[in-house]
Amino acid sequence: MRTIYNIVFPVLFVLAAPFYFVKMWRRGGWRENFGQRFGRFSSRVKHAVTNRHVVWFHAASVGEANLAVPLIRALEARAPNLKIVVSTNTTTGMAELRRRLPGHIEKIYYPFDFAGAVSRALRVIHPQAVVILEAEIWPNFLWKCRSRRIPVFLVNARLSARSHRRYQRLGFLFRKLFASFAGVGVQNQRDAERLIQLGCRPERVHVFGSLKFDASRVEDRRVFDAGALLRQIGVPRGAPVLLGASTHPGEEALLADLYLRLRERFPDLFLVLVPRHVERGRDVGRELERKGVRFMYRREITAHTQLPERSLHCLLVNTTGELKFFFEEATVVVMGKSFTVGGGHNPIEPAALGKPIVFGPHMENFAAIAAAFVQAGGAIQVPDTGGLERAVAELLENPERRAELGRRAIEVVRRNTGAVERTVQMILEHLPTDETYVAPVARGD
Repeated sequence: MRTIYNIVFPVLFVLAAPFYFVKMWRRGGWRENFGQRFGRFSSRVKHAVTNRHVVWFHAASVGEANLAVPLIRALEARAPNLKIVVSTNTTTGMAELRRRLPGHIEKIYYPFDFAGAVSRALRVIHPQAVVILEAEIWPNFLWKCRSRRIPVFLVNARLSARSHRRYQRLGFLFRKLFASFAGVGVQNQRDAERLIQLGCRPERVHVFGSLKFDASRVEDRRVFDAGALLRQIGVPRGAPVLLGASTHPGEEALLADLYLRLRERFPDLFLVLVPRHVERGRDVGRELERKGVRFMYRREITAHTQLPERSLHCLLVNTTGELKFFFEEATVVVMGKSFTVGGGHNPIEPAALGKPIVFGPHMENFAAIAAAFVQAGGAIQVPDTGGLERAVAELLENPERRAELGRRAIEVVRRNTGAVERTVQMILEHLPTDETYVAPVARGD
């Protein structure tokens, strides 16, 4: 099976390479440390991990990077002498890791799944354990870890019905890989059942809840004041702000049309759009221009920018890592990838801030989380764009309704925290007992 995979994977890689590299080029910064993707590291990285007890975390992109931060902080608190290495696949994920984690945490790019690249990376990093966030399954990496007897943990694991069917069809390749995990932390019982069906050993699968609830409560250094920035570009103090969060193609146009209709009833309403992928900024800008929406790109705003009040309709955020600060200023939050495309995005972060949240019918990737908020009255799910307009208009008109949604959302977040500590305990139980890096757990009387 390995031989077949190592023949097929390079062929598929070559076929996909033009699309992959165009995407990297559009995001920028792809040349930096590019050799790491082939398992080639600088002498600085090699020196940093030599003769250290290393735990390697892998966070595929920005979302997983956000989850890795509280997990790494909690593990360091329990095992302060461990050396933490964290990898990512994307330049945006790398930017987030560098912004949120201190310099002594080593940040690298994950190797492409070529046997040679993976072997070189593991020889250099030489981890005592590997922690994979969510469901980033690469066969050569897992085969090489297994042959070196490196325990691998899959944490915050979730599987959509589509992914579950795909892995089932490829069971001849993945079943033994799923069986090799030393520990699996899943978000809910449904995910546990799916992973056991795919080959994970039942005694190694644990329902811990979602790390996203804990991640929403991590305090970060404030990068900038979103409220002050909105004042700079002429948004009146106290003006209602409609925020489209992590939007995908088609949703910016939908929200622009919605904004233009609602503005007749709410003349001070201001629209903030944060596309999920910053490289789409220019395409979104052209769409707004066609609709007559006066907007400004976030990157164009400097310390000297000062616009008259009500001179703009919209701020188009074409930067990364700033969405959470715009959540703080939002009057109503509309979650992206839930209308024109399927899957949805994580609503926990604005919920933790007590913001009223609306999302569309397609929240498949966060079905359990979305259901928890809707059932508790902490978010509104609408079936279509007509329902979206009615819901947003009601919330803009009714501050008491907004406050109630926010209170209930905060309560859902509070009830569901604790997955980070349970995950860290699972990892520590599989590390060699060594008092030089594992701190004792404080216990009450």
